[in-house]
Amino acid sequence: MMSHPRYTLDDLLSLMAALRDPHQGCPWDVAQDWDSIVPHTLEEAYEVADAIERRAFEELPSELGDLLFQVVYYSQFGAEQQRFDFHDVVHTLTAKMLRRHPHVFPDGTLNSRRPAGVSAADVETRQVTTRWESLKAEERAERGVVEDQHHSVLDDVPLALPALARASKLSKRAARIGFDWPDSQGVIAKIREELAEVEDALAAGNHLHAQEEVGDLLFAVTNLARALKADPEQCLRATNAKFERRFRYVEKRLHETGKTPQQAGLAGMEQHWQAAKVDEVDGN
Repeated sequence: MMSHPRYTLDDLLSLMAALRDPHQGCPWDVAQDWDSIVPHTLEEAYEVADAIERRAFEELPSELGDLLFQVVYYSQFGAEQQRFDFHDVVHTLTAKMLRRHPHVFPDGTLNSRRPAGVSAADVETRQVTTRWESLKAEERAERGVVEDQHHSVLDDVPLALPALARASKLSKRAARIGFDWPDSQGVIAKIREELAEVEDALAAGNHLHAQEEVGDLLFAVTNLARALKADPEQCLRATNAKFERRFRYVEKRLHETGKTPQQAGLAGMEQHWQAAKVDEVDGN
């Protein structure tokens, strides 16, 4: 039996156009718009991250396909409104990456390369970062964004980012112009300061102020992750997974002993929790 030829990107674009056909398309797809697809885009991005964290590489082609489909969706909206199409997206992305990587493509063309014998390590990191910021400023100017006294290095940090990821990005932007602690010890001191302010607010019975201080504490912890060159979102996702794994262990042990959480009490559950930690260390 002959296998079907592999589908191409053009096939995918044709499929999307058919789904959006107002007369013969899918009613659900026809009803979608820019705003209704955004939640699906975020969900698909997290599903890609989840598959990678679980090392479920066999699932990645499907999950990456779902994420790519979101780009195709927006491109179809753009084409229908005669704003842009998928090929404009590809062209704009490629041109932008060529401009932003002169240390890789010195002539700004796909065929140009860094001279032989000059490694990436030979390119000064600070120079690359400075050049990157300069190029982004040029791109903003091309889009008609006026560079005046109101311009901020925090511009273009998306509001829709998860709060933890946005906090990390905001502090990273500020650090680029020197607004940062000299080392991780300075961040740790700030964490202690913010924690003390939470305790003071609670001691004063001011819960609203305590909530504000908890936000400051979270922001400081985010900075510590950045100082350690770690992604705070991934750090927390890993801890979430660890907590879930250990708590399920506790539930399993309670079920095996025929006890409810209420019957076991906090002390009993804590005993199983510590056993879960030992179990993980032993590799069972």
